[in-house]
Amino acid sequence: MKAGRIMVAMWLAAASTSLAAASLYQWKDAQGRTVYSDQPPPPNIHNAQQRAFKGSVIEGNESYAVRIAREKHPITLYTSACGAPCDLARQLLIQRGVPFSSKDLQASEEARNEVQKLTGKLNVPVLMVGSDKLEGFEAGQWQAALDRAGYPRSAPPGSKPVPPAAPVPAPAPVPATAASPAPLP
Repeated sequence: MKAGRIMVAMWLAAASTSLAAASLYQWKDAQGRTVYSDQPPPPNIHNAQQRAFKGSVIEGNESYAVRIAREKHPITLYTSACGAPCDLARQLLIQRGVPFSSKDLQASEEARNEVQKLTGKLNVPVLMVGSDKLEGFEAGQWQAALDRAGYPRSAPPGSKPVPPAAPVPAPAPVPATAASPAPLP
């Protein structure tokens, strides 16, 4: 019994190494005991099984909270070269550390069709948080939607947000009508 525990401990130690792929062999010895080893069995053993383990079970660098939020409420950002609203929208998601997919309406007819179906028009930016749709960029509404979906308020410590493609100028005060979504150029 003690030998079995030692073999299991050895197996766990071998399986937890940082090897890209590891093999584990299982067979019954002459006394009928089950043997686990990272070494191939002796030549007289004919009923051995070999298992391959590839990589770690825990992969990626996102937190548990982000992973759960991403699985329940995936984020899709629909943009174009609409200027400040699209740049600020992207920057908010990056600074918050939110994993998102981005679809450019100018580059993809499929993206244009999706936005047309979702909103009835081709105005951007549009943010999908799970099944919730937000048209136009309004930081407070976007933050609230991300909060409801369970995304953390900021990127995890030590992670560096990806800088936006171009420097984003400070937004000028906007009239009440300018807060609506920008039409696709």
